[in-house]
Amino acid sequence: MAIIGIDISKLKLDCLWLRDLTGHKAKSKIHPNTPQGHQALLAWSTQQTGEAVTSLHFIMEATGIYHEALAYALHEAGAKVSVVNPAQLRNHARSLGTRTKTDKKDSWVIAHYGATQQPRQWQPEPDEVRRLRALIARYEAVKQDMQRELNRLEKARITRVSDEVLTSIETMYRQLEAEKNRL
Repeated sequence: MAIIGIDISKLKLDCLWLRDLTGHKAKSKIHPNTPQGHQALLAWSTQQTGEAVTSLHFIMEATGIYHEALAYALHEAGAKVSVVNPAQLRNHARSLGTRTKTDKKDSWVIAHYGATQQPRQWQPEPDEVRRLRALIARYEAVKQDMQRELNRLEKARITRVSDEVLTSIETMYRQLEAEKNRL
């Protein structure tokens, strides 16, 4: 199984295929972190390794939201995917004595971790769970926006702003309340 480490950022994927663990031989490539870049990564990986997608194991760091679309794309293509806690990767880098912090070096550390630690395979959440999480997050965000509008209203009343401003704040609050109830 070919191991490919990916250092992910908002705009790019620094990818490294660890060809030979003991000899530290590797091939690297940068792809954009876009749907087209994800497909290019798959094409590059199969071409470089000579392996089918199902024989590829992609290792990536959990990076807030930036890894999610890639993890889904790779999983849906049939590849094995592991999403690793950043603290585990930092500890692994320290254990290797790695002090350099570059995207290419990070992708090497991630690939090395995958080759030596056999991280568990990532499984996407069921669609219903993802949908519910998104609805809850949106609901909480709307509630926070409502509280901000209440704070603005209180400040506006104390500072005696114009009626137009008061009306605007009250209108926004009512719209947010209606959206909260809808959610």
